[in-house]
Amino acid sequence: MFCFYYAGNMDRHHYDTFEKFGNDSFLLHFDNGLFGKHSHDELSILAPLQQCCRLRRSTYLKLRLLARPVHRLSDVMRESLAQDVLAPLLTEQHLAALDRRVSIVLRNVRHCVRVYGAENVLEPDTDLRLEADQADLTARFSQIRGTTTKKAL
Repeated sequence: MFCFYYAGNMDRHHYDTFEKFGNDSFLLHFDNGLFGKHSHDELSILAPLQQCCRLRRSTYLKLRLLARPVHRLSDVMRESLAQDVLAPLLTEQHLAALDRRVSIVLRNVRHCVRVYGAENVLEPDTDLRLEADQADLTARFSQIRGTTTKKAL
């Protein structure tokens, strides 16, 4: 669900029906390609996180990485999308919204950890290569940015 929150994509969070057919109508699930309003953070999309307060430790670590100035999600997306034939796909306001929303998700996770404790919120990964994967992710981001880092999170 986080990816829909970052994009402000209400298409995947809500659904529509045809009123003409009454309550027996089928669900209409469409995607209009809208990235969402850069100035509005639809916090209801985060309800699963707020209610369950559970996520993988690796997801949390990747979010922390994307919140660091050297690996900001907006910068990674800007550089990745620059290669698209339709570039620019997102405005600077939309890219800034990505960073703001990463911070909001992390704030929600920190709240969960304060209330329930890290051992009850951050689900251990079954993959024993977590640290290696984290180091690989850091290296890939550094390669995209043209920077080097001394160590991973």
